[in-house]
Amino acid sequence: MECTESQHLLTAFVDNELDIANAVRLEQHLAGCADCSRGRDAIQRLRGVIKTHAVRHPAPAHLRERIQAATHNETGSTKAAAKRPWPWFNLGPVLAGATAFAFALTLYWAAPSKLDQLGSEIVASHARSLMVDHLADVASSDQHTVKPWFNGKLDYSPVVVDLAAQGFALVGGRLDYLNGRPVAALVYRHRQHLINVFMWPAADDKAIEPQQLSKQGYHLVSWTDAGMVFWAVSDLNVGELSELKTLLKVVETRIN
Repeated sequence: MECTESQHLLTAFVDNELDIANAVRLEQHLAGCADCSRGRDAIQRLRGVIKTHAVRHPAPAHLRERIQAATHNETGSTKAAAKRPWPWFNLGPVLAGATAFAFALTLYWAAPSKLDQLGSEIVASHARSLMVDHLADVASSDQHTVKPWFNGKLDYSPVVVDLAAQGFALVGGRLDYLNGRPVAALVYRHRQHLINVFMWPAADDKAIEPQQLSKQGYHLVSWTDAGMVFWAVSDLNVGELSELKTLLKVVETRIN
């Protein structure tokens, strides 16, 4: 099951309205997809919040008096009273408010955070580089060939180093677009695994908290150093990806 199909079925799944076959398929998908599992949890939280906090308006006290008075009238009057519309129109604003409240909460929980958005962009760029013939604009293991290639194409100088001796061979580099700006992407190979390392200047001098994410079967590791933001992504396990991070940080420290 793809995530697109899963997202269409989540509400019915939470409401126990799915048929058994689709429910089983969705449960299997949720067991292996953190993004869709968070979507299910958000819908469940929304139901709980609405149940707890939705505004309830009891019928007005004078309505009871009108009903009691009507029962003492003659049959004709009672029937006439019964035909009068109850003041359900008062529930209109209540229902509209509850709907707006629920919609706002859905948007709040469904909207991905900036970190999630960036992680998704990075995974998409990595996957795209593997699917089409655009892994590298400059294919070379020579850092003195790759680094000058970026001159004039970016407003900063990327950190380029070959780590073949440590098991991470430089494959090349390319221009990419992330986080609303052009960025440098360096490609490394570790055994049969390809790694994209994206880098761009930090927005300010404050260090950004390192992150480790997993999305769509890929692992992501981020760090900052010397005013630059780095993101590494691959299907490598987090331990080996973090090893590359450590090696690059050592190089960055030596250069700076």
